[in-house]
Amino acid sequence: MEGNNVAVVAVGGNSLIKDEDHQTLPYQEEAAEESMRHIAAMIEEGWEVVITHGNGPQVGFLLRRSELARHEMHDIPLDYAGADTQGATGYMFKKALHNEFLDRGVDKETAAVVTQTVVDRNDPAFQSPSKPIGSFMDEETAREREREEGWTVVEDANRGWRRVVASPAPSRIVEADVIQALIRDGFVVIAAGGGGIPVIEEEDGHLKGVAAVIDKDHSSALLANMIGAGVLLISTAVPQVALNFGKPDQKWLGELTLEEAKRYQDEGHFAIGSMGPKVAAAIDFLERGGERAIITNPENITRALRGETGTSIVAQARQEGSVSKR
Repeated sequence: MEGNNVAVVAVGGNSLIKDEDHQTLPYQEEAAEESMRHIAAMIEEGWEVVITHGNGPQVGFLLRRSELARHEMHDIPLDYAGADTQGATGYMFKKALHNEFLDRGVDKETAAVVTQTVVDRNDPAFQSPSKPIGSFMDEETAREREREEGWTVVEDANRGWRRVVASPAPSRIVEADVIQALIRDGFVVIAAGGGGIPVIEEEDGHLKGVAAVIDKDHSSALLANMIGAGVLLISTAVPQVALNFGKPDQKWLGELTLEEAKRYQDEGHFAIGSMGPKVAAAIDFLERGGERAIITNPENITRALRGETGTSIVAQARQEGSVSKR
């Protein structure tokens, strides 16, 4: 394969849960096997891959179990919930990839790395927590947690009260050198689950876990830059990014320049709760020196890497024009 053949592939935590009727671990395993099948196909074509993943639903389940067991077990802090779900999802992906490689005759091994992500203790996000986590509560319980445990709680759309935490920007992936070394030695690496476990760095270099949630796509972009990956591939529910999504004048986007992507973002085409963070992460990756960012759904990963579908964002337009295949 020509050029840089290292890719970071970001898989959403929600991709492991098809719907409310398929939330149990056996169903999540089936979904993981499907996603890993598509990633194994790109590895078979010669790509060296780091797989990152979301963990929002999984952390929610774990915190709910902790809530229900409070009468006889200690609570699980949010940073440890992130670590636990990194390990469990890493195991799920490792097993699926092992079996897929065996069936395909691919000589590859995987390594799952419990990953910490440094955030700035002075990030403004800590002053205005906004990310809901954990169970719904009545107001009395919420106010009690607020007083006794220092939680920030809000009323959530008339559905009850919930804890909210900060979502600070990632500044450094602690294990980036380890991940890079594993890739260099030919391993497929699973890392930075849920954006990484958020930690702050003390003046003496010591790390301390904090209650926060880091955007998985932004951490994936940062990791891709830190290990020198040529491609950031963000897996989502649709084959391509669109302008005016869901409207009569919807327009799918093939290849974009960085400047085009920034213009469309500024014009408000990408919703904050869906495509917005993915496009923003792609822009960050390219502005820090990345070569190409791709957004597509899992079943189109290999086709998107060949330029046959998906939305590719590149620093500069190709000679034939800035918008290509639809």
